[in-house]
Amino acid sequence: MGYVVYEDGGEIRFGTVLAESDSTLQVEAPHGKRSKIKSAGVLLRFTQPEPKVLMQEAEVLQKTIDVDLLWSACPPESEWHFSALAREYQGHEPSVLEQVAVLFRLQAAPIYFHRRQRGHFRVAAPETLKAALAGLERRRLQDQQKAEALEALAAGRCPDWLVHELPALLYRPDKNTLAYKTLEAASSALKRSPAQVLAQCGVIGGSRAWHEGRFEFEYFGPWSTDADFPALEEQDWPCYEVPAFSIDDAFTTEIDDAFSLREVDTAHWEVGIHIAAPGLQFGPDSAMAEQARARLSTVYMPGRKISMLPERVIARCSLDEGQVRPTLSLLLRVHKETLAVVERRSLIQRVRIGANLRLHELEARWDEEALGGQEIPHLADLRILRALAERLAEARGVRERPTPQYHDYTFVVEGEHVDIQPRPRGAPLDELVAELMIEVNRHWAGQLVEAGWLGLFRVQGQGRTGMSVDPAPHMGLGLNHYAWCSSPLRRYPDLVNQWQLIRLFQQQDPAVTDRVRLREESLSFERAYEAYQDFQRQMERYWSLRWLEQEAVTTCRARLLREGATRIEGLPLVVKIPGAAALDAGTDVQLAIRSIDVWAIELHCELLSMEPTVIP
Repeated sequence: MGYVVYEDGGEIRFGTVLAESDSTLQVEAPHGKRSKIKSAGVLLRFTQPEPKVLMQEAEVLQKTIDVDLLWSACPPESEWHFSALAREYQGHEPSVLEQVAVLFRLQAAPIYFHRRQRGHFRVAAPETLKAALAGLERRRLQDQQKAEALEALAAGRCPDWLVHELPALLYRPDKNTLAYKTLEAASSALKRSPAQVLAQCGVIGGSRAWHEGRFEFEYFGPWSTDADFPALEEQDWPCYEVPAFSIDDAFTTEIDDAFSLREVDTAHWEVGIHIAAPGLQFGPDSAMAEQARARLSTVYMPGRKISMLPERVIARCSLDEGQVRPTLSLLLRVHKETLAVVERRSLIQRVRIGANLRLHELEARWDEEALGGQEIPHLADLRILRALAERLAEARGVRERPTPQYHDYTFVVEGEHVDIQPRPRGAPLDELVAELMIEVNRHWAGQLVEAGWLGLFRVQGQGRTGMSVDPAPHMGLGLNHYAWCSSPLRRYPDLVNQWQLIRLFQQQDPAVTDRVRLREESLSFERAYEAYQDFQRQMERYWSLRWLEQEAVTTCRARLLREGATRIEGLPLVVKIPGAAALDAGTDVQLAIRSIDVWAIELHCELLSMEPTVIP
């Protein structure tokens, strides 16, 4: 009975010969499987010992073979049959056992010996071997480093070398790096996301820091410290004689707009709409303008914002109480009885800011005043401006405003505590500010159009709202021309338009003349603005979930929308409910909260019951 050693798919195998023809053999493996092999694939024939014994003894013997000595016994880059290598190494005609042991050793040392066909091996060149051995050592050290890091992460400690890879490791990892593979392995072992593993180690400040950090990493970098921002040269702009006041929410620190009211004569008021003027501080070709183009808009989120302009710029331009600021102003001459606007003047002037009124304080006392409550600051002015706003709305085709069906929400975040307060959308003071902003944006857009100058216009038609270099109607507002001009501290299009308006008011040449570049900036703004708004909605959803956890809410009321979606009462939160798709929209339901994941920003609820009452 004969035995053979043969190669199959790069593996060394042993078999008992059962039958043989000119070109093939029928063999049986030690474990009993029978195979048909080609005669050309046979590496060695032998009659003893049995294959199983030979395999075991060769495995033991091959461990005693010095692979460096075996390599050095052969000329570099030469090709040898394994039996010849065994003869060279042993110094005598090798036995079957010695040949198989050398074959096993060659197979186990691919960096020393490169396998060729039918038992032949090529000896690695010294340079190639040196590089391969260095690679092996690197992998050994990396494996050791990874093992130590996994142990540390499991114990709640993060090695410094992983910390140094942040934030890219969290938000834009290279999956081929040791850092990524280590963190992924820890995530799998600890059954937590990579971000949660790092939060457990105190490297990041929890889920909020992770969500905000991911957004900032994708969209923003640090401000340059060397951007030119020369001191503003005082110019002889006239100073408006009437103090102005702003109307903003409690958390606004970039105050772009303010209003004033004075009696011109017995028949007319003069209403001033005053807009902050960062465009007077730096031009479109400055380094500061380049930074504004990089951010394109202020980003808002509960408890925080990322401003478009650096704080030092905002501090010099914001219409803060007690300050005298240069502004672009639109002065409206208004007939007292009819509230018709009989004249409009645009100019650059300095304005003293008498007060920064806050919406939450005004609204809380608005109804009280009707009942004889405490006096509201600028109450008489607000009443006149409110009446004017209604007249302006009527003039552009808004006859009657529908009763607000939805709420806006104010998020007050202090540390890790959140308070969420609903505000009816379309409150009187909101409409006052909105209509006066529409008026100034409409009028200044018209001035740019009349002059034939470039601008970034806000257009709406055929179901689409967006920015355009070419003026076109805004159907939703009922206007022929409309441009954002009233928030130059917060939005880049407003700043571009302000640069143009400044030159127009001063009867100079346009500041912006490159249509192609302006169109590219318009597209960049739209992409960024949409992403920023998505992020704001995402973080409002996040803080809504945090509020549910904070208040230990287990059941809640909601109203069905459609296709199983429900809006939870008192929160800007919509969630899909299994099994609710068949119910009618508008149905009020009771939900049980089953799980909240603030890392994935996911909420899972189940339908408990339908309620007969309707949520107001």
